[in-house]
Amino acid sequence: MSLGARVRTVLASVGGLGLALGGAVAPASAADGVPVTPTQLFNAYRHCSTDADRPTYVGAGSGLVVEGIPATTDPTGWTRVGVRYQVWPAGHPEQTTTVTRASATAGFESPATLPAEALADGQTYAWQAQTLAGDAASDWSAPCYVTIDNTRPANAPAVSSPNYPADTWNQGGEPVRFTLGAGGAGDVEGYEFSWQQDFPVIGTNIGDHGIPQPADPYADTRWFVRADSLGGPATLSLIPPGGSGPMTLWVRSLDRAYNVSAAASYTFRVASTAPTVTPAGPSPEFGKPATFRLRPNPALQAKSPVVAYSVRTLGGQDSGRTVEVPAEADGTASVELTLDGIYGERVEVSSRSANGWMSDAASWSITYDTTPTVTSQTYPENGTGGGVGVPGAFTFLPKVKDVVSYTYSFNGGDEVTVDAGAHHGAAVEWTPDTEGWCYLTVRATTASGIELASYDYYFTVAG
Repeated sequence: MSLGARVRTVLASVGGLGLALGGAVAPASAADGVPVTPTQLFNAYRHCSTDADRPTYVGAGSGLVVEGIPATTDPTGWTRVGVRYQVWPAGHPEQTTTVTRASATAGFESPATLPAEALADGQTYAWQAQTLAGDAASDWSAPCYVTIDNTRPANAPAVSSPNYPADTWNQGGEPVRFTLGAGGAGDVEGYEFSWQQDFPVIGTNIGDHGIPQPADPYADTRWFVRADSLGGPATLSLIPPGGSGPMTLWVRSLDRAYNVSAAASYTFRVASTAPTVTPAGPSPEFGKPATFRLRPNPALQAKSPVVAYSVRTLGGQDSGRTVEVPAEADGTASVELTLDGIYGERVEVSSRSANGWMSDAASWSITYDTTPTVTSQTYPENGTGGGVGVPGAFTFLPKVKDVVSYTYSFNGGDEVTVDAGAHHGAAVEWTPDTEGWCYLTVRATTASGIELASYDYYFTVAG
């Protein structure tokens, strides 16, 4: 999973093009106009902080990508320029490291990578940028301040829940309250959580002119929560992803540089909150509308009223289709379904409560025999009769209503379709030209166009 269409690695791959350590390197084609101080400064694709007391925390184990938009007073645009970056430990400008990007385009972000060996873990640094145009250079930008943090939180977070204990079955129906702790890691800024073992990636979208668009990950409350204080706890209220049985929440701590800790997990168990589903009549007829009554789990209804049901049918002509059914004030509901699965059908129903809780699914099923009945006096089923050249009549009768035709074949030959007659039955005549074992395959079709289940009728032609 990624929170950005183009993440930080995109620019890192081009950050080293045309770079040189040390003094100025003139662009290949000197620009016209006066160089202008770079704007739109970013470090590690995060905003520049010009407050020395509030530096941006970044990881720089592979170096630090810094960037800005160079410019000149030349109005033609697309001017080739250079960009120089300097970095030094805060309070020690005499320890400056310089990186120059020899070829850049005015008006576009021009990244460069400050070397990792110049950036000590835990140290705060200042860096700045200037535009180069031929032999001329702009004023330096105001310094940006970063603190290097290459060390992940030392401990996995602590996870607990006051209302869903880990060692027992819990009645579902209300959000799970979690308390997350830093596990003794004092630099934890927040937490990342997921109902699966995979976690989202913190990325940065890149906008027009290559300008990064950093976003606060903690604004996405589906995956992140900010700690109450640095190194402090956080609380969550979450609806499980659905169903019953064991549930596991995975959690990682994040420091200010978004380094992540080892993952912790919290597993608890939820008893079934499935509703009940029953047909209004004793046995719904194939292909005919039938009413089903839906009732909420009483314990679930007591915690938060059921407001709707999701009803899914499986095995019919619209297998997998889900319909939403609103509930009455008491949590009950009715739904009319037409069951037309040629072998049977299953109805699955889950409820949704006012607080967002989604229950596990209740299931009701029925089986149907939609094969036709086949009889023959001359050639009895699983018996021997007739003979070569002896015609035999075969009668087809339906087991379900509204049959309008039958499609049949002998011994896997070409299929033939005949219309149904009186009582929705049909009769055909067939004369064998060889003796021995034979079979007849027949299926019926209803007025609504449903092809029903096939029946294989076996018999032997006498020699």
